[in-house]
Amino acid sequence: MSARDPAAVVRDAVARALVHYYPLAGRLRELEGRKLAVDCTGEGVLFIEADADVHLEHFGDALQPPFPGLEELVFDVPGSSEVLGTPLLLFQVTRLSCGGFILAVRLMHTMADAQGLVQFLAAVAELARGAAAPSVLPVWGRELLEARNPPRPGFAHREYDEVPDTRGTIMPLDDMAHRSFFFGAKEVAAVRSHLAPGLRKRATTFEVLTGCLWKCRTVALAPDADEEMRMICIVNARGGKGKAKESAIPSGYYGNAFAFPVAVSAAG
Repeated sequence: MSARDPAAVVRDAVARALVHYYPLAGRLRELEGRKLAVDCTGEGVLFIEADADVHLEHFGDALQPPFPGLEELVFDVPGSSEVLGTPLLLFQVTRLSCGGFILAVRLMHTMADAQGLVQFLAAVAELARGAAAPSVLPVWGRELLEARNPPRPGFAHREYDEVPDTRGTIMPLDDMAHRSFFFGAKEVAAVRSHLAPGLRKRATTFEVLTGCLWKCRTVALAPDADEEMRMICIVNARGGKGKAKESAIPSGYYGNAFAFPVAVSAAG
């Protein structure tokens, strides 16, 4: 790609990928009952080219969220952030003076989740490398996740509780410092060593890290012993290799297929 303009390569690959993922080139409309539907108009997506007089190393050694200068790398085209009647994807290729480039993507979340977006970007990458078609063909299949009519919830969904901030322990996102922490085998083993002997072998890595995070946050906030504390995590509803139970969601599905269950416990 060094001999070619990266923006042109990416733009061509995106255009070819949209042939397979054609709903992403449409626009959202609102139907009766506030139901959203995608109108497959083929109007396309937004694509921006930019140049920056910086080298990649100017962004720092560890490129991880929160990414420095993100606002300059994803231009918010005026009027493009509305839900209805606007492009569902925005791409920006920023060429750097060192010869590298940065690809930034903005997605309308009603169309796909993170795994769906990764699947689409993998298709773009394959096509950019010369593939004739994506190795994983997209599946629309949104009817697979339709609610029963009438809805019949089987248990309380505490993740949708409206929790009043009566004691000042709910911190707004814009009042937090955002940092990334990566845990390798050494770090996980160090955290695991603090567990009771009977739990060290049984606890999964997810349980070890989640428990550590929950405990640290609770200690930092210092809530009353009887105050409810919550931990929410994203759970993928897709199946896959190694999963104990097969999912009804087929390979290639790129819509939203996740839930965010919550664990609730008193602080004390």
